[in-house]
Amino acid sequence: RFDCEARRVGKGWDGLLIINERIAMGKFFSEGLVETDLSGLKDTKLFNKDLAPTKIVQRNWSTYNIASLWIGMSVCITTYMLASGLIAGGMNWWQALMTISLGNVIVLIPMILNAHAGTKYGIPFPVLARAAFGTLGSNIPALLRAIVACGWFGIQTWIGGQALNSLISILIPQWAVWNLGPAAGFLIFWTMNVYFIVKGMESIRWLEALGAPFLLVVGIALLIWAYVQGGGWGPILSQPSKFQTVGEFWKFFIPALTGMVGYWATLSLNIPDFSRFAKSQKAQMLGQAIGLPPTMALYSFIGVAVTSATVVIFGEAIWDPVTLLTKFQNPLIVIISLLALMVATLTTNIAANVVSPANDFANLYPGKINFVRGGLMTAVLGIMIMPWKLLSDYSAYIFGWLVGYSGFLGPIAGILICDYFLVKKKKLIVLDLYRRNGEYEYTKGFNLKAVYALAAGVFVALIGLLIPEVSFLYDYAWFVGFGISFFVYFLIMKRN
Repeated sequence: RFDCEARRVGKGWDGLLIINERIAMGKFFSEGLVETDLSGLKDTKLFNKDLAPTKIVQRNWSTYNIASLWIGMSVCITTYMLASGLIAGGMNWWQALMTISLGNVIVLIPMILNAHAGTKYGIPFPVLARAAFGTLGSNIPALLRAIVACGWFGIQTWIGGQALNSLISILIPQWAVWNLGPAAGFLIFWTMNVYFIVKGMESIRWLEALGAPFLLVVGIALLIWAYVQGGGWGPILSQPSKFQTVGEFWKFFIPALTGMVGYWATLSLNIPDFSRFAKSQKAQMLGQAIGLPPTMALYSFIGVAVTSATVVIFGEAIWDPVTLLTKFQNPLIVIISLLALMVATLTTNIAANVVSPANDFANLYPGKINFVRGGLMTAVLGIMIMPWKLLSDYSAYIFGWLVGYSGFLGPIAGILICDYFLVKKKKLIVLDLYRRNGEYEYTKGFNLKAVYALAAGVFVALIGLLIPEVSFLYDYAWFVGFGISFFVYFLIMKRN
């Protein structure tokens, strides 16, 4: 029936291709968007409503929504600590800002590329991963991404809990002497996160759209404080670099740049979780370009300026903003600043560290784990990772945490981009992404070639941890892993 129908519509392979695209990908709409009817797959174990492709009517996120999403995620305490950590590590203000800006321009490229499939087909990250890794093999990259997200959730929740505890201590002095105050503050902030998890994706769009403008205003206010208290830009920005030679600078700069890329390497994988709601490719591309690099540069500059001001004012670089706020004398400033930090942490935590692992865990057992259950699993596991140790100092945060996990995520990004653009040519059989024994079954649900390519990239990226002579491979972990896995995957897939 399929061959006969193809011949009636067109001649030869051209007609076959037309029918194949219509059946495999569903209805085509303006802007190149595709809507697929999966009503016949409700009984498959690879399908649930949270993993299902979005319908065209659900793709209502405009350029502003995408941009505000990134503004909300970028304006947060960890971005501030990212910049201030570079200052504490020895960079001057322009070296730190250059490192952060360059890293974000670099990571924007895989971000936009991986977002394409989400916008076109309406599919989330773990479903997209099935095209390259297989219907079951997709759990490998999904779980790697989910574990990192759980760690980030714990970090953000720990910071937010600290800020909330400090805020309550100011408003209610008796709270400060209560031994369980920090634990109670943490529990309250954790509960706030869980509330938005239960409310789902639409609450996230509302939260980001409402909070983004407010957070930028507060950030500028902090910048003004640094200018006034630090005696103008001169004393603040004249703090010299601690590196005496070019060699010393490059030894710090290379892993620092990798850390900057690694900061958003997580979202460069699961960006389809958000781009699947975008109105068009233009909306997701412009929204990300407008929202990510400029906001990271601006808020990083705030972190740089404020941390440099602490050197002038207090005689030491204070890279933790919560610690810095304890030195303020004006209670009103402290209250406003802590509220801003809490809102920033909440918006980032929900969008960046809940959406992806919730979908990733759902991919493990779609019939039993939905978005809410996956999000709650993230909330629990995030605490078990003990985030306070990751924030012990800037070195553990940037060179241990950020660079370390980038060696796992870079290879995954390389495989996904290679598969979608070079191997699949941007054409996916959406129905087969949700059923066994289809196009993406490979070997019992696993594409072993993708697994081999992933293992090769991770091995080369992290071997520098064990062999000092090639430590530079670890310093470039994300770049090395991305490149190795990209080319290995392309070569072995083309051998078919």
